[in-house]
Amino acid sequence: MQHLTRPLVAALALVFASRAAAAQDHPPAPTELDTRGLVLHEEGAFDGYTFLGPLSDNSVLMLDMEGEVAHRWSLTTGTECVILLDNGNLLRWGLSVEDGFAQMGDESRRFHGPGVAGGLVEEVDWDGNSIWRFVLDDDYQLLHHDIALLPNGNVLFLAWEHRYQEDAIEAGRDPAQLDERGMWPDAIYELKPPREAGSEAELVWEWHAWDHLVQDFDESKSNYGSVPDSPGRIDINAEHRGRPPLSPDEIAEREELEAQMAALGYGGEDDDDESPDAAARQGTAPDWLHTNAIDHLPEFDLLVISSPNMNELFVLDHSTTTEQAATNRGGRWGHGGEILWRWGNPRNYGAGDAEDQLLSFQHDPTWIAGDKPGELRILVFNNGRVRHGAESYSSADELVLPFDPERGFTRDKGKPFGPAAPVWSYSDPGTMYSSFISGAQRLPNGNTLICSGAQGRILEVTRDGKVVWDYRNPHVGESIPGVPANALYRAVRVAREHPGLAGREL
Repeated sequence: MQHLTRPLVAALALVFASRAAAAQDHPPAPTELDTRGLVLHEEGAFDGYTFLGPLSDNSVLMLDMEGEVAHRWSLTTGTECVILLDNGNLLRWGLSVEDGFAQMGDESRRFHGPGVAGGLVEEVDWDGNSIWRFVLDDDYQLLHHDIALLPNGNVLFLAWEHRYQEDAIEAGRDPAQLDERGMWPDAIYELKPPREAGSEAELVWEWHAWDHLVQDFDESKSNYGSVPDSPGRIDINAEHRGRPPLSPDEIAEREELEAQMAALGYGGEDDDDESPDAAARQGTAPDWLHTNAIDHLPEFDLLVISSPNMNELFVLDHSTTTEQAATNRGGRWGHGGEILWRWGNPRNYGAGDAEDQLLSFQHDPTWIAGDKPGELRILVFNNGRVRHGAESYSSADELVLPFDPERGFTRDKGKPFGPAAPVWSYSDPGTMYSSFISGAQRLPNGNTLICSGAQGRILEVTRDGKVVWDYRNPHVGESIPGVPANALYRAVRVAREHPGLAGREL
């Protein structure tokens, strides 16, 4: 799958980020790189075209290997994610309305605040004309962050769905970690696009995180149970377990940040809230999981999604029916919609502590080819806000999953899911660091394309870590406080021989 994600709004969402991660140490990105444009192009770079989206701009750019713009799509609204189809059209998700940036501060909307915009999936032609469009943007649900294309042409997308405060308490959420906004758990939908003129897009499959919760806070609730004995479920209180109260300095910093957000038109906490449990809620937000990426593996019909607020990756079974996806039975692997494998923060399911955390606010997990049949691997950009015993730095990490094609995912009871460490990793501490956004793509020649988003930098590295292509984004958009003007959410490269480029004058 070839796709890129470009945030106008998602960049802000992750800069100001979740209050769930507020107690973590995530220093700002390094000073903006002085040199702009193509810095390096050496022999061994994969020949193709690189897609990116300038910040706060409705256009999508396709660059040649010399960093020149080979094609530009000028679109009607901001675009967050684009897939180049074989027919040369773009499949995109982005903002459903032209003022989507402003709607983030509209407190009359259910979903408002940092990063809360989106709502649109659309196919456009080479000239940017709309072929079909689907909108999910209402008081209950909002499409967000990423899409994935299935072999049959259907589209998977992520969505927030609203749950009232009372619903969350009934599901075992600690009431001290709630306010009137309730919670926004994530869902996954499969969309069948209209196949002919006059037909409409249709939702044909769905999965909801809310169907797969466990908690040990309130034994009177139906989902009460042992978190360590339920690794296939999500602990509804996981993200605030063991979180220490904020210090006076941290509270002051938070208030300053929210003042900056208010100046930008963003909604925040109620400044007049002086209730006894207000301090305990510091760091809590309704955007609980903040799922920011999805990818599909056709061979075994598996999904991988990323929850940066949990510092975890989850693998799910897409072979289920919608009914099975709401249970722990059925599907190819026999576990319904339960989590089959999870990685990055075993503390969330009672199999480790803070020192065992291996991911920190990660982005863009993608399935990549293994060295032998049936071997599953994932490539992920680990933003690395928290590195135990080390300064923050980012890395592109390759994981070999504990998977048997006959039995599925394996682990020793009570132990974390493997692997113990990445099988390959690229980092350059002090030079490559992005505390938010970013991504990584394995190229057909074995190299890895990395987008260090906060730096606006795209680099291609070989297996032995040699940089063979280095580009620093010169296409700047509107200046937004706290976000580098040339920041990029993600960038991807397609082969020069991609079917969608056949016959195009480039």
